[in-house]
Amino acid sequence: MNDFVLNDSETDVDSDEELQEAFAKGILKPGLNEEIEKTVKTYVNNVAELKAKLKEIELKLPWIEKLDLITTVAPMAPDVALQIEETAQRRKNVKENSKGNQKYDPTQDPILNEFKRENLIHRQAQAAVIDGIKRLKDLNVPTRRPDDFFAEMAKSDEHMQKVRKNLMAKQAAQARTEKVRQLREQKKIAKKVQIDTKLKQVAEKKHMLEQLKRVRKGKSTDLDFLEDNKGKGNNKANSKDPRAKVSKKRAMKDKKFGFGGKKKGSKLNTRDSTNQMDDFNSSAKKKPFNFKTKNFKPNNKKNQRPGKSKRRNAKR
Repeated sequence: MNDFVLNDSETDVDSDEELQEAFAKGILKPGLNEEIEKTVKTYVNNVAELKAKLKEIELKLPWIEKLDLITTVAPMAPDVALQIEETAQRRKNVKENSKGNQKYDPTQDPILNEFKRENLIHRQAQAAVIDGIKRLKDLNVPTRRPDDFFAEMAKSDEHMQKVRKNLMAKQAAQARTEKVRQLREQKKIAKKVQIDTKLKQVAEKKHMLEQLKRVRKGKSTDLDFLEDNKGKGNNKANSKDPRAKVSKKRAMKDKKFGFGGKKKGSKLNTRDSTNQMDDFNSSAKKKPFNFKTKNFKPNNKKNQRPGKSKRRNAKR
């Protein structure tokens, strides 16, 4: 059986002890035993060659083909300047009033500098647009599209109709989903209200029964809770439709039969009705009684048909 033999490359590696001894004697030096030469990079700004190269690649084209502009910055609008001042003051208040009592420097504020940079780019573009439109008008180049101009669509009408149908379908699906969600929420709320109402009714009934039990056992003589429950029932009945009118049929029945209560002996004479003799005064002018309508209003019909006996006698 062959013994395990290490590679030559592994046996040649110095041990840690040998490296420590070499470092202690000064044989080892930093830089992986090799000194690295530092080279200084020199930058050359050859202006003559740069100008020559620029002249070589420069195109001799008219301005309308290049549309290059070199302009100054347009003046700042007053409202923008005021906005910058307000922003700087607000940032100063935030910085100085925060923890640490930092001293605010507007030139070192990145937010304010970003706002100023964007404003500077906007003003530069504004000045370039003003100068460019002036030059185009001098060259008689139209800068506005005519009112009767119709641009050709990049996509066909069939494709746009498909896109429109797709968008309409998405909107309809979103509306349907939203409606279903609202209905689900309304059902949840209605169910919760119904459960709360039932629990309240059960609690009120339980409370009333407990009070009634106390009255029956003689522990209490207060019966006001019955009147309170009756008043609640009347209010509930009246709150259903306060503008509801009683029909004539219902009014006549109420007048004839009453609203409940004691009915027996309601038509018997009393001492007051017996002593009242106004109906038996023959001197007083009595109102004619109409048996058909059962009221005391006189019948003012002019062309009233005569009775059967009168008509029979009239034929003779």
